[in-house]
Amino acid sequence: MTVPGPSVLAAVDVPAVHRLLAGWRAEIVADLVAYAERETPSDDPGLLAKGLAHLEAWLADRLGPPSARVHHEATAHGDVVVLDHDGVGAPLTLLAHYDTVWSAGTLDAWPVRVEGDRVSGPGVFDMKAGLVQAVWAVRALRAAGVAHPPLRLVLTGDEEIGSPFSRPHIEAACAGAAAVLVFEASAGGAVKTARKGVGLFDVHVRGVESHAGLDPAAGASAIDEAARAVRVLHDATDLAEGTTVNVGVLRGGTRPNVVAGSAEARIDVRVSSLAAQRRIDAVLAGLRAHDPRAAVTVTGGWNRPVMERSPAIGSMYALARASAAQLGVDLPETAVGGASDGNFAAALGLPVLDGLGAVGGGAHARHEHVSVDGMVERAAVAAGVMAAFAV
Repeated sequence: MTVPGPSVLAAVDVPAVHRLLAGWRAEIVADLVAYAERETPSDDPGLLAKGLAHLEAWLADRLGPPSARVHHEATAHGDVVVLDHDGVGAPLTLLAHYDTVWSAGTLDAWPVRVEGDRVSGPGVFDMKAGLVQAVWAVRALRAAGVAHPPLRLVLTGDEEIGSPFSRPHIEAACAGAAAVLVFEASAGGAVKTARKGVGLFDVHVRGVESHAGLDPAAGASAIDEAARAVRVLHDATDLAEGTTVNVGVLRGGTRPNVVAGSAEARIDVRVSSLAAQRRIDAVLAGLRAHDPRAAVTVTGGWNRPVMERSPAIGSMYALARASAAQLGVDLPETAVGGASDGNFAAALGLPVLDGLGAVGGGAHARHEHVSVDGMVERAAVAAGVMAAFAV
Protein backbone atom coordinates (compact mmCIF):
# COMPACT_ATOMS: atom_id res chain seq x y z
CA MET A 1 0.00 0.00 0.00
CA THR A 2 1.13 3.55 -0.72
CA VAL A 3 1.05 6.23 1.96
CA PRO A 4 -2.24 8.17 1.91
CA GLY A 5 -1.94 11.62 0.40
CA PRO A 6 -2.47 14.74 2.52
CA SER A 7 -5.87 15.29 0.89
CA VAL A 8 -7.20 12.29 2.84
CA LEU A 9 -7.02 14.39 5.99
CA ALA A 10 -9.87 16.58 4.75
CA ALA A 11 -12.09 13.85 6.21
CA VAL A 12 -10.44 14.10 9.65
CA ASP A 13 -11.16 17.01 12.00
CA VAL A 14 -7.79 17.30 13.72
CA PRO A 15 -8.75 20.50 15.65
CA ALA A 16 -11.68 18.64 17.22
CA VAL A 17 -9.31 15.89 18.32
CA HIS A 18 -6.97 18.55 19.71
CA ARG A 19 -9.80 20.09 21.75
CA LEU A 20 -10.56 16.73 23.29
CA LEU A 21 -6.92 16.23 24.20
CA ALA A 22 -6.64 19.72 25.69
CA GLY A 23 -9.57 18.85 27.96
CA TRP A 24 -7.64 15.81 29.17
CA ARG A 25 -4.46 17.77 29.87
CA ALA A 26 -4.40 16.95 33.60
CA GLU A 27 -4.87 13.22 32.94
CA ILE A 28 -2.13 13.23 30.31
CA VAL A 29 0.30 14.88 32.74
CA ALA A 30 -0.66 12.46 35.51
CA ASP A 31 0.01 9.50 33.21
CA LEU A 32 3.44 10.85 32.29
CA VAL A 33 4.37 11.54 35.91
CA ALA A 34 3.29 8.06 37.03
CA TYR A 35 5.32 6.50 34.22
CA ALA A 36 8.43 8.65 34.75
CA GLU A 37 8.40 7.92 38.48
CA ARG A 38 9.16 4.29 37.66
CA GLU A 39 12.85 4.06 36.96
CA THR A 40 13.72 1.89 33.97
CA PRO A 41 17.50 1.94 33.41
CA SER A 42 18.66 -0.18 30.47
CA ASP A 43 21.04 -2.17 32.69
CA ASP A 44 18.58 -3.19 35.43
CA PRO A 45 16.33 -6.10 34.34
CA GLY A 46 14.46 -6.02 37.64
CA LEU A 47 13.42 -2.39 37.36
CA LEU A 48 12.68 -2.83 33.66
CA ALA A 49 10.30 -5.68 34.49
CA LYS A 50 8.49 -3.53 37.06
CA GLY A 51 8.28 -0.64 34.60
CA LEU A 52 6.89 -2.90 31.88
CA ALA A 53 4.29 -4.32 34.26
CA HIS A 54 3.17 -0.78 35.04
CA LEU A 55 2.93 0.01 31.34
CA GLU A 56 0.85 -3.03 30.50
CA ALA A 57 -1.62 -2.35 33.31
CA TRP A 58 -1.87 1.31 32.27
CA LEU A 59 -2.30 0.44 28.59
CA ALA A 60 -5.08 -2.02 29.38
CA ASP A 61 -6.83 0.67 31.41
CA ARG A 62 -6.47 3.36 28.75
CA LEU A 63 -6.98 1.31 25.57
CA GLY A 64 -8.68 -1.85 26.77
CA PRO A 65 -7.25 -5.33 26.50
CA PRO A 66 -5.28 -6.03 23.32
CA SER A 67 -6.63 -8.43 20.73
CA ALA A 68 -3.26 -10.19 20.77
CA ARG A 69 -0.19 -10.12 22.96
CA VAL A 70 3.28 -11.54 22.37
CA HIS A 71 5.91 -11.48 25.13
CA HIS A 72 9.56 -12.02 24.24
CA GLU A 73 11.46 -12.72 27.46
CA ALA A 74 15.04 -11.48 27.69
CA THR A 75 17.66 -12.30 30.29
CA ALA A 76 20.20 -9.49 30.51
CA HIS A 77 17.95 -6.85 28.95
CA GLY A 78 14.40 -5.60 29.10
CA ASP A 79 11.67 -7.81 27.65
CA VAL A 80 9.81 -7.01 24.44
CA VAL A 81 6.01 -6.95 24.43
CA VAL A 82 3.95 -6.60 21.25
CA LEU A 83 0.32 -5.58 21.65
CA ASP A 84 -2.25 -5.58 18.85
CA HIS A 85 -5.39 -3.44 18.85
CA ASP A 86 -8.00 -3.98 16.18
CA GLY A 87 -9.07 -1.28 13.76
CA VAL A 88 -10.02 -0.72 10.14
CA GLY A 89 -7.84 0.00 7.16
CA ALA A 90 -4.12 -0.46 6.71
CA PRO A 91 -2.16 -1.64 9.78
CA LEU A 92 0.38 0.57 11.51
CA THR A 93 3.25 -0.43 13.80
CA LEU A 94 4.09 1.94 16.66
CA LEU A 95 7.56 1.78 18.20
CA ALA A 96 8.33 2.92 21.75
CA HIS A 97 11.18 1.96 24.09
CA TYR A 98 10.65 2.07 27.83
CA ASP A 99 14.30 1.94 28.94
CA THR A 100 16.28 5.08 29.77
CA VAL A 101 19.93 6.03 30.25
CA TRP A 102 19.32 7.02 33.86
CA SER A 103 20.70 4.78 36.61
CA ALA A 104 18.70 3.44 39.52
CA GLY A 105 18.42 6.05 42.26
CA THR A 106 18.45 9.06 39.94
CA LEU A 107 14.96 10.03 41.11
CA ASP A 108 16.24 10.46 44.68
CA ALA A 109 18.15 13.60 43.71
CA TRP A 110 16.12 14.56 40.65
CA PRO A 111 12.42 13.89 41.11
CA VAL A 112 9.81 14.41 38.42
CA ARG A 113 8.48 17.97 38.56
CA VAL A 114 5.52 19.72 36.93
CA GLU A 115 5.90 23.48 36.63
CA GLY A 116 3.27 25.08 34.44
CA ASP A 117 3.76 23.85 30.88
CA ARG A 118 6.99 22.05 31.75
CA VAL A 119 7.47 18.50 33.03
CA SER A 120 11.04 17.59 33.92
CA GLY A 121 12.65 14.39 35.10
CA PRO A 122 14.71 11.42 33.97
CA GLY A 123 13.35 9.90 30.77
CA VAL A 124 10.42 12.25 30.21
CA PHE A 125 11.78 13.51 26.88
CA ASP A 126 13.56 10.34 25.77
CA MET A 127 11.03 8.91 25.42
CA LYS A 128 8.32 8.36 27.99
CA ALA A 129 6.18 11.31 26.92
CA GLY A 130 6.06 9.91 23.38
CA LEU A 131 4.32 6.72 24.45
CA VAL A 132 1.84 8.69 26.56
CA GLN A 133 1.06 10.85 23.53
CA ALA A 134 0.51 7.81 21.31
CA VAL A 135 -1.96 6.28 23.74
CA TRP A 136 -3.94 9.48 24.18
CA ALA A 137 -4.01 9.99 20.42
CA VAL A 138 -5.83 6.67 20.10
CA ARG A 139 -8.19 7.53 22.96
CA ALA A 140 -9.02 10.85 21.33
CA LEU A 141 -9.84 9.22 18.00
CA ARG A 142 -12.17 6.78 19.70
CA ALA A 143 -13.84 9.52 21.72
CA ALA A 144 -14.34 11.60 18.57
CA GLY A 145 -15.89 8.65 16.78
CA VAL A 146 -13.06 8.54 14.25
CA ALA A 147 -11.82 5.15 13.09
CA HIS A 148 -8.21 4.18 13.59
CA PRO A 149 -6.35 1.43 11.73
CA PRO A 150 -5.15 -1.83 13.27
CA LEU A 151 -2.34 -0.83 15.60
CA ARG A 152 0.63 -2.91 16.73
CA LEU A 153 2.40 -1.36 19.70
CA VAL A 154 5.96 -2.58 20.27
CA LEU A 155 7.47 -1.95 23.72
CA THR A 156 11.22 -2.53 23.98
CA GLY A 157 13.63 -2.30 26.90
CA ASP A 158 17.08 -2.08 25.33
CA GLU A 159 17.00 0.76 22.76
CA GLU A 160 19.44 2.94 24.68
CA ILE A 161 22.09 0.24 24.45
CA GLY A 162 21.60 -0.50 20.76
CA SER A 163 18.62 -2.91 20.81
CA PRO A 164 20.75 -6.09 20.91
CA PHE A 165 17.83 -8.27 22.03
CA SER A 166 14.86 -6.46 20.53
CA ARG A 167 16.03 -5.89 16.94
CA PRO A 168 14.74 -9.15 15.42
CA HIS A 169 11.46 -8.77 17.29
CA ILE A 170 11.08 -5.19 16.05
CA GLU A 171 11.72 -6.28 12.48
CA ALA A 172 9.20 -9.12 12.79
CA ALA A 173 6.59 -6.80 14.31
CA CYS A 174 7.04 -4.32 11.45
CA ALA A 175 6.55 -6.94 8.74
CA GLY A 176 3.28 -6.37 6.94
CA ALA A 177 2.78 -2.86 8.29
CA ALA A 178 1.62 -0.14 5.92
CA ALA A 179 3.84 2.29 7.83
CA VAL A 180 5.75 2.66 11.09
CA LEU A 181 5.35 5.49 13.59
CA VAL A 182 8.24 6.07 15.99
CA PHE A 183 7.37 8.06 19.10
CA GLU A 184 10.92 9.14 19.87
CA ALA A 185 11.26 12.78 20.89
CA SER A 186 11.27 15.52 18.28
CA ALA A 187 14.39 17.50 17.44
CA GLY A 188 13.63 21.10 18.31
CA GLY A 189 10.03 20.41 17.39
CA ALA A 190 10.93 18.79 14.06
CA VAL A 191 10.06 15.24 13.08
CA LYS A 192 12.99 13.13 11.94
CA THR A 193 12.98 12.02 8.32
CA ALA A 194 16.60 10.85 8.17
CA ARG A 195 18.93 9.30 10.71
CA LYS A 196 22.52 8.27 10.44
CA GLY A 197 23.63 4.69 10.52
CA VAL A 198 25.83 3.76 13.46
CA GLY A 199 28.83 1.44 13.42
CA LEU A 200 30.61 0.24 16.56
CA PHE A 201 34.01 -1.31 15.89
CA ASP A 202 37.11 -2.38 17.79
CA VAL A 203 40.60 -2.44 16.32
CA HIS A 204 42.83 -5.03 17.98
CA VAL A 205 46.59 -4.83 17.51
CA ARG A 206 49.04 -7.59 18.39
CA GLY A 207 52.66 -6.56 18.66
CA VAL A 208 55.88 -8.05 20.00
CA GLU A 209 57.09 -7.12 23.49
CA SER A 210 60.70 -6.30 24.26
CA HIS A 211 62.76 -4.19 26.67
CA ALA A 212 62.34 -0.58 25.54
CA GLY A 213 65.89 0.34 26.61
CA LEU A 214 68.01 -2.79 26.25
CA ASP A 215 66.58 -4.26 23.04
CA PRO A 216 64.02 -1.96 21.41
CA ALA A 217 64.57 -3.32 17.89
CA ALA A 218 63.43 -6.75 19.02
CA GLY A 219 59.96 -5.39 19.65
CA ALA A 220 57.09 -4.38 17.39
CA SER A 221 55.02 -1.73 19.13
CA ALA A 222 51.29 -2.35 19.13
CA ILE A 223 50.78 1.22 20.29
CA ASP A 224 52.67 2.55 17.28
CA GLU A 225 50.48 0.45 14.99
CA ALA A 226 47.33 1.59 16.80
CA ALA A 227 48.39 5.22 16.45
CA ARG A 228 48.84 4.78 12.71
CA ALA A 229 45.41 3.18 12.48
CA VAL A 230 43.85 6.06 14.42
CA ARG A 231 45.23 8.54 11.90
CA VAL A 232 43.77 6.54 9.02
CA LEU A 233 40.41 6.27 10.76
CA HIS A 234 40.13 9.92 11.69
CA ASP A 235 41.16 10.92 8.17
CA ALA A 236 38.13 8.95 6.95
CA THR A 237 35.82 11.53 8.57
CA ASP A 238 34.05 13.59 5.90
CA LEU A 239 31.77 16.20 7.43
CA ALA A 240 30.47 17.32 4.06
CA GLU A 241 29.40 13.74 3.38
CA GLY A 242 27.91 13.47 6.86
CA THR A 243 30.42 10.88 8.00
CA THR A 244 32.20 10.90 11.36
CA VAL A 245 34.74 8.37 12.59
CA ASN A 246 35.69 8.78 16.23
CA VAL A 247 38.22 6.71 18.14
CA GLY A 248 36.80 7.36 21.58
CA VAL A 249 38.87 4.85 23.56
CA LEU A 250 42.53 3.91 23.05
CA ARG A 251 44.40 1.64 25.41
CA GLY A 252 47.46 -0.57 25.24
CA GLY A 253 50.81 -1.62 26.67
CA THR A 254 51.78 -2.57 30.19
CA ARG A 255 54.69 -0.34 31.33
CA PRO A 256 56.69 2.59 29.97
CA ASN A 257 59.85 0.48 29.65
CA VAL A 258 58.14 -2.31 27.65
CA VAL A 259 57.51 -2.12 23.91
CA ALA A 260 53.76 -2.65 23.81
CA GLY A 261 52.62 -6.11 22.86
CA SER A 262 48.93 -5.25 22.50
CA ALA A 263 46.63 -2.29 21.99
CA GLU A 264 42.96 -1.68 21.30
CA ALA A 265 40.97 1.20 19.83
CA ARG A 266 37.19 1.52 20.16
CA ILE A 267 35.42 3.38 17.37
CA ASP A 268 32.06 5.07 16.81
CA VAL A 269 31.11 5.63 13.15
CA ARG A 270 28.15 7.64 11.85
CA VAL A 271 27.15 7.69 8.18
CA SER A 272 24.33 9.35 6.24
CA SER A 273 24.18 7.02 3.25
CA LEU A 274 24.78 3.45 2.18
CA ALA A 275 27.55 4.69 -0.10
CA ALA A 276 29.35 6.20 2.89
CA GLN A 277 28.85 2.97 4.83
CA ARG A 278 30.50 1.00 2.04
CA ARG A 279 33.41 3.48 1.97
CA ILE A 280 34.02 3.04 5.69
CA ASP A 281 33.80 -0.73 5.33
CA ALA A 282 36.62 -0.49 2.80
CA VAL A 283 38.71 1.69 5.13
CA LEU A 284 38.31 -0.78 7.98
CA ALA A 285 39.06 -3.76 5.75
CA GLY A 286 42.21 -2.01 4.53
CA LEU A 287 43.83 -1.49 7.93
CA ARG A 288 47.20 -3.23 7.93
CA ALA A 289 50.17 -3.35 10.30
CA HIS A 290 53.19 -1.26 9.27
CA ASP A 291 55.58 -3.76 10.88
CA PRO A 292 55.18 -7.27 9.41
CA ARG A 293 55.69 -8.76 12.88
CA ALA A 294 52.51 -7.04 14.11
CA ALA A 295 48.91 -7.80 13.19
CA VAL A 296 45.72 -5.72 13.05
CA THR A 297 42.22 -7.16 13.25
CA VAL A 298 38.82 -5.44 13.33
CA THR A 299 35.71 -6.68 15.11
CA GLY A 300 32.25 -5.21 15.55
CA GLY A 301 29.73 -4.10 12.98
CA TRP A 302 26.90 -1.79 12.05
CA ASN A 303 24.62 -1.40 15.04
CA ARG A 304 21.99 0.58 13.13
CA PRO A 305 21.43 0.74 9.38
CA VAL A 306 21.12 4.12 7.70
CA MET A 307 17.68 5.73 7.58
CA GLU A 308 17.78 7.75 4.39
CA ARG A 309 14.93 10.09 3.42
CA SER A 310 13.18 7.91 0.87
CA PRO A 311 10.14 8.99 -1.15
CA ALA A 312 7.99 6.89 1.20
CA ILE A 313 9.39 8.70 4.25
CA GLY A 314 8.81 11.99 2.46
CA SER A 315 5.18 10.99 1.97
CA MET A 316 4.85 10.24 5.68
CA TYR A 317 6.23 13.67 6.47
CA ALA A 318 3.77 15.30 4.05
CA LEU A 319 0.92 13.53 5.82
CA ALA A 320 2.10 14.66 9.26
CA ARG A 321 2.63 18.20 8.02
CA ALA A 322 -0.93 18.29 6.66
CA SER A 323 -2.24 17.07 10.02
CA ALA A 324 -0.30 19.79 11.86
CA ALA A 325 -1.45 22.42 9.36
CA GLN A 326 -5.04 21.92 10.53
CA LEU A 327 -3.81 23.22 13.90
CA GLY A 328 -2.06 26.19 12.31
CA VAL A 329 1.34 24.58 12.90
CA ASP A 330 4.05 24.42 10.23
CA LEU A 331 5.68 21.12 11.18
CA PRO A 332 9.40 21.06 10.29
CA GLU A 333 11.52 18.04 9.42
CA THR A 334 15.20 17.35 10.04
CA ALA A 335 17.99 14.82 9.72
CA VAL A 336 19.84 13.82 12.88
CA GLY A 337 23.06 12.05 13.78
CA GLY A 338 21.50 9.79 16.39
CA ALA A 339 19.83 6.49 15.54
CA SER A 340 16.66 4.81 16.76
CA ASP A 341 14.67 1.63 16.25
CA GLY A 342 13.13 3.45 13.30
CA ASN A 343 16.37 2.75 11.42
CA PHE A 344 15.52 -0.96 11.43
CA ALA A 345 12.07 -0.34 9.96
CA ALA A 346 13.44 2.00 7.30
CA ALA A 347 16.02 -0.62 6.30
CA LEU A 348 13.10 -2.96 5.56
CA GLY A 349 11.87 -0.43 3.00
CA LEU A 350 8.88 0.65 5.09
CA PRO A 351 7.47 4.19 5.27
CA VAL A 352 8.66 5.57 8.62
CA LEU A 353 7.80 8.71 10.54
CA ASP A 354 10.23 9.25 13.44
CA GLY A 355 10.43 11.95 16.08
CA LEU A 356 6.66 12.03 16.50
CA GLY A 357 7.05 12.23 20.27
CA ALA A 358 7.68 15.00 22.76
CA VAL A 359 8.51 18.65 22.18
CA GLY A 360 11.15 19.67 24.69
CA GLY A 361 14.85 19.07 25.14
CA GLY A 362 17.70 17.80 27.26
CA ALA A 363 17.87 14.18 26.13
CA HIS A 364 20.37 12.29 28.33
CA ALA A 365 20.97 15.47 30.37
CA ARG A 366 19.91 16.78 33.76
CA HIS A 367 17.69 19.43 32.19
CA GLU A 368 15.53 16.87 30.34
CA HIS A 369 12.01 18.25 29.99
CA VAL A 370 8.89 18.29 27.84
CA SER A 371 6.18 20.80 27.03
CA VAL A 372 2.64 19.78 28.00
CA ASP A 373 1.19 21.98 25.26
CA GLY A 374 3.56 20.20 22.90
CA MET A 375 2.30 16.81 24.10
CA VAL A 376 -1.29 17.80 23.39
CA GLU A 377 -0.39 19.21 19.98
CA ARG A 378 1.71 16.26 18.84
CA ALA A 379 -0.83 13.73 20.09
CA ALA A 380 -3.39 15.45 17.87
CA VAL A 381 -0.97 15.40 14.93
CA ALA A 382 -0.31 11.69 15.48
CA ALA A 383 -4.05 11.05 15.68
CA GLY A 384 -4.49 12.67 12.28
CA VAL A 385 -1.75 10.52 10.77
CA MET A 386 -3.26 7.34 12.25
CA ALA A 387 -6.76 8.22 11.07
CA ALA A 388 -5.52 8.75 7.50
CA PHE A 389 -4.73 5.04 7.26
CA ALA A 390 -8.29 4.15 8.24
CA VAL A 391 -10.02 6.44 5.73
